Amino acid sequence: MFIHLRSSPSEAHPLSTLEQWLGHWVRSQSLSATDVDCATTVMLKILDGKCKMKTLEKKVMAALYDQVKQEAGELIGPDMHELIADVRGLLSEADKDRVYEKRVLAETMISRPVMKGFKARIRQNGLFLLPAELLQQLEEEEAE
Repeated sequence: MFIHLRSSPSEAHPLSTLEQWLGHWVRSQSLSATDVDCATTVMLKILDGKCKMKTLEKKVMAALYDQVKQEAGELIGPDMHELIADVRGLLSEADKDRVYEKRVLAETMISRPVMKGFKARIRQNGLFLLPAELLQQLEEEEAE
């Protein structure tokens, strides 16, 4: 499970949108092809409704996926990204079933220790340490 989102001092991150902040964060990391696979798998889990993260954490993870989806994964190919693009937004029951099947397949390709390592590393590297203003903006959007 991911830690709670916390804010960091705004002077360190003057970026105003989640996409800008995450773009900066991604550029500061050495993400591997396996990390892209892990981010894709988490996105599938968010889409099929099985993700247990808090709403804001899901939003951050979905935005992380958006930042890395154009990169090549090690095991997961472009067909998964096409599926995600096709069903994102409104999912029919048939779409949920397709996403579920692909998510289970992705989870079988990536070992538990690898996925746990990815989650621990992104947490340790500050993925969820959003600037105070950005965190407040996201919380306000969620409340609307």
